[in-house]
Amino acid sequence: MVDMGGLDNLIANTAYLQARKTSESDAKELQRRRRSLVLPGPQSCAELRRELSPQFHNLCEQQPIGRRLFRDFLATVPTYGEAGAFLEDVQNWELAEDGPTKSSTLQELVATCTRVPEPGKPHPFLSPALTTKCQEATTEEERAAAVALAKQETVAFLQEKPFQDFLASPFYDKFLQWKAFEMQPVSEKYFNEFRVLGKGGFGEVCAVQVRNTGKMYACKKLDKKRLKKKNGEKMALLEKEILERVNCPFIVSLAYAFESKTHLCLVMSLMNGGDLKYHIYNVGTRGLDMSRVIFYSAQITCGMLHLHSLGIVYRDMKPENVLLDDLGNCRLSDLGLAVQVQDDKPISQRAGTNGYMAPEILMEKVSYSYPVDWFAMGCSIYEMVAGRTPFKEYKEKVSKEDLKQRTLKDEVQFQHENFTEDAKDICRLFLAKKPEERLGSRENADDPRKPSFFKTINFPRLEAGLVDPPFVPDPSVVYAKDIDEIDDFSEVRGVEFDDKDKKFFQKFATGAVPVAWQEEIIETGLFEELNDPNRIVESGEGNSSKSGVCLLL
Repeated sequence: MVDMGGLDNLIANTAYLQARKTSESDAKELQRRRRSLVLPGPQSCAELRRELSPQFHNLCEQQPIGRRLFRDFLATVPTYGEAGAFLEDVQNWELAEDGPTKSSTLQELVATCTRVPEPGKPHPFLSPALTTKCQEATTEEERAAAVALAKQETVAFLQEKPFQDFLASPFYDKFLQWKAFEMQPVSEKYFNEFRVLGKGGFGEVCAVQVRNTGKMYACKKLDKKRLKKKNGEKMALLEKEILERVNCPFIVSLAYAFESKTHLCLVMSLMNGGDLKYHIYNVGTRGLDMSRVIFYSAQITCGMLHLHSLGIVYRDMKPENVLLDDLGNCRLSDLGLAVQVQDDKPISQRAGTNGYMAPEILMEKVSYSYPVDWFAMGCSIYEMVAGRTPFKEYKEKVSKEDLKQRTLKDEVQFQHENFTEDAKDICRLFLAKKPEERLGSRENADDPRKPSFFKTINFPRLEAGLVDPPFVPDPSVVYAKDIDEIDDFSEVRGVEFDDKDKKFFQKFATGAVPVAWQEEIIETGLFEELNDPNRIVESGEGNSSKSGVCLLL
């Protein structure tokens, strides 16, 4: 007898794994589709030019296409190009590993700061005072301080006349064309859909692929009727708005928000390596190697600091919400419980997952703030090491009230043999009962990256993606439940939509998110392809304004 469920799962997994690769036939189909794409003409961007108020930091540093075109523009003016090259050299020095090479690079940077075109003439982009300071620097610390000041002056220089010249150049015209391309409507026809990866409170999460770039994403589908019936609109919109603001390599990024007839859809980073809970309990011996614990904890800490810098409390830190990508780097996911702190006011609403909630969340009539995330961080580090949470044994049956009392009263015990002294120390610091005594919260400048637990981590290089992960997921494995293990949602009946609902759907469905979309365009080669003045444009199925497949003529 044929196991139809197993067959369905095999077919779904095969199609999904095939989509993650790029076969020759797939590449040909992608090229065929791309040949029908074209950027809107400069003349059609006049209104957009009037509407935009370009700011240097946003346009030339945050937006990938803007940054790329500004760099290309700088190369056309010798002085501007020197300033741009100097900043790149400074960045390479900042990210270099400590050693003789880094020291010699620093000396070369100082020499650049003192070099002038001709005797008696000023430095092209640095002040005379700073040039003198660089000449007088004799120690490593003095040179580093001088180069830091030179970096600031160079950025200030580029923000003035070079930036204004860029805005008057064809390079900015090209940016406007790409911006118009980015702002086109997005619908489900923009994507190919693959297998279901999981489910949330309002619908499924499935794998999708952008038809014109081949980029794979995860699509969180929120059932409109279920959302209305459960009064989840406000929470869904808040999660979407928080994801739009986030720009961190250690938090899932939102690329698109759109609506179909039945769903609101969030298209986010696809993390193929599974979640940390799966790796803790289902791969080999319970728990993780200490090298992985340290690496993941460092990346999670960076992600948490980014959220806090935006005034966001995560409230749902746990290994199940930490996902691995193809290379083995991790990202925080599921920001459905995240909350924006308003005017530094504490939060009183209870939210989180049992076993990870801080004492101040569990107490009656006690408000809380950012420190709750660091408590959950301590719980997660403990679980990665020991293969159990700090206040409950593995598979132990315990009531919510008992777990609450243990969290409030019990001191954490370190009986697992894998705990090092550094691991014990950081867990104790994160798991302090009082928030004012907790690592990351003891004072305004309390940096959770400083403990000796992280002594092997170079955080600037980690954030730049220059540290190799200690574990790489198997690309031939689908780290997700079998599709027959993922329960189907029942149909929601008796819900009708009114004008208020339709306005909410339109507010939610804002299309492409600039940074993530621009990264996709550059990463998949579409940026170079559509900028090629010699490319031939063909008409085809993409040439329909109704197709929603990335075309503006």
